[in-house]
Amino acid sequence: MEYTENLLKFTDANFEDLIKSEMPVLVDFYADWCGPCKMLAPHISKLADEFKDRAAVGKLNVDDNPETAEKYGVMSIPTLIIFKDGVLAEKKVGFVRYDELKVILEKRL
Repeated sequence: MEYTENLLKFTDANFEDLIKSEMPVLVDFYADWCGPCKMLAPHISKLADEFKDRAAVGKLNVDDNPETAEKYGVMSIPTLIIFKDGVLAEKKVGFVRYDELKVILEKRL
């Protein structure tokens, strides 16, 4: 997985600090072996670049960071969670089209 300068890499260690942003935070819970996650990855990177000054966007590998995935009830991947002021604001499970993701993120700005 390539990370752009605007795409955050979430881990169990940094997760709680990163979601406390004043901006909305979109986290893609994924795994390297997950087909739908691979299909979603370019959309997440594009959102990270497009919203770089208005929202924080990043990814968390559930295989490498099981504590956070368990804490937020991630049972299937991809799971997308938007946090607002450090609190879970919205959760989507499965592949979500780019245009739908954009609308979801914009309504949280």
